[in-house]
Amino acid sequence: MADKRDYYEVLGVDKNASDADIKKAYHKLAMKYHPDKNPGDKAAEEKFKEANEAYEILSDPDKKSRYDRFGHAGVDPSYGAGQGGFGGFGGFGNFGGGFGGAGGMGFDDIFDMFGGMAGGSRRRRGGPQKGRDLQKTVTIDFTDALFGCSKQIELTKDVKCKTCSGTGAKPGTSKKTCDQCGGSGQVTQVSNTPFGRFQNVSTCPKCGGTGQVVETPCSDCGGTGRQRKTVKLKVDIPAGVDTDSIVTLRGQGEPGANGGPDGDLYIVVNVRPHSTYRRRGNDLYLEMPITFAQAALGAKVQVPGFGESYSYTITPGTQTGSSFRLKGKGVPDVRTGRKGDLYVKVVVEVPTKLSRKEKKAVEEMAASLGADAHPKKTKFDKLRF
Repeated sequence: MADKRDYYEVLGVDKNASDADIKKAYHKLAMKYHPDKNPGDKAAEEKFKEANEAYEILSDPDKKSRYDRFGHAGVDPSYGAGQGGFGGFGGFGNFGGGFGGAGGMGFDDIFDMFGGMAGGSRRRRGGPQKGRDLQKTVTIDFTDALFGCSKQIELTKDVKCKTCSGTGAKPGTSKKTCDQCGGSGQVTQVSNTPFGRFQNVSTCPKCGGTGQVVETPCSDCGGTGRQRKTVKLKVDIPAGVDTDSIVTLRGQGEPGANGGPDGDLYIVVNVRPHSTYRRRGNDLYLEMPITFAQAALGAKVQVPGFGESYSYTITPGTQTGSSFRLKGKGVPDVRTGRKGDLYVKVVVEVPTKLSRKEKKAVEEMAASLGADAHPKKTKFDKLRF
């Protein structure tokens, strides 16, 4: 197997990164390299898969702990086979049907043993678990991105059953202590290995690790404690967002399990382009046409803005393609509120339809102008190749 990149390196975080930092880094990469945004791009597809693999490990406390202790060998039973890794260490890959073989011990079971021997502990699978995070894209107008707006969205997701309040038990009844594990959520099994006889603690198969079972299920949710519903939510989008900005709604994902918190909802913003303005970061760019007379003689012009206009004086002799800046007339920063700048590029519009009288006036003006009026053209005309 080819060497894998360090998972922290893949996500661009250090080993002391918080869960929130890891999640933020993953979402940024997932949005950047998602196949829907990069159709046919094999390189982007590989980076997307690589980010998913890294997040799957680093977002799981148990897997992250293994990875921090043993590297890739701690989370991939086939990694390092025949090279001193877990796949070839002491013949582990061939006894009892192998790690994945029928009747053999699973890789989790092996680590359960070593975790107990090393004084470590595994996260109880039936313990509180955060609900699934969700993602939805919202498209807004260019102006709404500049000033902020509120949008109402519809989202189909799992919600807590109102009839049983998410317990899964019929109203008037309650969950009972699991008789297989006695409420501990775990059962003990004895395994024979090349190292001797070991006790292995695993999740109770009857209650799934919760320590409780539903004897009389709720008729509305079938005992699951949740239902599939379409809900309406109000989303407040702050001023300054851009395409691929993310607005997080805490607790608006799917319900948690076993008393765990609800997941979050990530609103991915898509901004429609403007017909005239262009945006780069917090700066705005505009091409503004002016007449030949305004360019030659100078003039005071009005630069159109959003809900207002800005006065600017064009200097005499302004050339097409020249630009000027209006400071603080751009987009507000979504975090600080500080505005970027507006850059205006001047385009001199040459008349395309002239009357006979107008043509004559232009000819007379051209005849009256000497070489000094067009120094660049005079120099160009003298070029010889």
